[in-house]
Amino acid sequence: MKIAVIGTGYVGLVAGTCFSEMGNQVTCVDIDAEKVARLQEGVIPIYEPGLEELVQSNVRAGRLHFTTDLSQAVAEARVVFIAVGTPPAADGSADLSAVWAVAEAIGKNANGPKLIVDKSTVPVGTAARVKEIAQAQTEHPISVCSNPEFLKEGAAVDDFLKPDRVVIGAESDEDFALMREIYRPFVRNGAPILEMDPLSAEMTKYACNAMLATRISFMNEVARVCELLGADVNHVRKGMGTDPRIGSSFLYPGIGYGGSCFPKDVKAIMRTADENGYRFRILDAVEEVNAGMKTMMLDKVDQVLGRDLSGKRIGVWGLAFKPRTDDIREAPALEVCRGLLERGAEVRAHDPEAMENTRRELGDAVTFVSDPYEAVAEADALVLCTEWNEYRHPDFDRLRELMNRPLVFDGRNVYPESLIRRHGFERYGVGVRPVLRQEASPAP
Repeated sequence: MKIAVIGTGYVGLVAGTCFSEMGNQVTCVDIDAEKVARLQEGVIPIYEPGLEELVQSNVRAGRLHFTTDLSQAVAEARVVFIAVGTPPAADGSADLSAVWAVAEAIGKNANGPKLIVDKSTVPVGTAARVKEIAQAQTEHPISVCSNPEFLKEGAAVDDFLKPDRVVIGAESDEDFALMREIYRPFVRNGAPILEMDPLSAEMTKYACNAMLATRISFMNEVARVCELLGADVNHVRKGMGTDPRIGSSFLYPGIGYGGSCFPKDVKAIMRTADENGYRFRILDAVEEVNAGMKTMMLDKVDQVLGRDLSGKRIGVWGLAFKPRTDDIREAPALEVCRGLLERGAEVRAHDPEAMENTRRELGDAVTFVSDPYEAVAEADALVLCTEWNEYRHPDFDRLRELMNRPLVFDGRNVYPESLIRRHGFERYGVGVRPVLRQEASPAP
């Protein structure tokens, strides 16, 4: 099938590449000529495991194409996916200006029946408006389908190639049949294709992300109470997760969620509810809890080292909002770094992939180093913000030799108490009993 994907951001690039991997002829469109030129050479602008290899192999095979020419891409395609950005506006609503512009352009360039597929995360009711805009520009029949994405950054290729489910919101048997044909190769493992109306499909995407964000914030609230009582949230999490009614996913406490989806989508569904006369009170609390978690480690630093960190060096491990991505949007590490700098600390940071993006955000106020151990040389503390695998089993003896003080603020509960005690470190985590300086035993 001939498919056009408008937008080569995270969602569009993954979707277009994976569609081509299944034998479709795919043309990805972007207005950024320099970006398109790099993509034509197989150079991708984001870090996503496995994606670069797939882009290169499908470009070589002649199935995946990149262009700035939207008119030709639309003319040649039967199905056109909209995958442009929908960033949050100041009031929390999604900015749909790019979606409206693309819908109008598709209508103007339609040379026959077109199925437009909303792949971008969009508010409930967007499909109807996209159809109205596109149809006003052409006499050819236009239909619009909602097909929300459920990709996890760091595992997006696998998520797309082997989905848990495919959600399709359409209004005609013909459109459902077209979408089933596109997704048939992806669901050979038995994953369901869920067919519904466009409004329900749009709501499904927001509801899923809002629920996951709620689980994270709920567990972080549990962690706060555990600290007050002296309980261990790791034991509580396991006890909860073995209940089949609850399950274990998204019950890991930490210093808050970030990224391109949860913060934006929680705000958007709250805004949609508000516009329809309803206050989404649970999500008010979810956002409040998450904001507090992003600064919780700074509070612990204040308690241990004092508010004035002048003359102190703090090492930071992990800058991306989660492992296996270079995405720093709404990353808790940004709040940690800013807070440390405001307190007068010298901040030295390391991340396997996200340092350049962070440098563009924070500038030269932070010293970025290529080796994690260099970040903690002569440091008065280490703050772990992102649980990259590289940080899970460090050489604690080497850390102890390098650091001025063997002190770790573990924002993701990566280091168990037994390990910390064995190597004579102090540790402050999330919802776990601190290992205090006087309790730390000397390393063997």
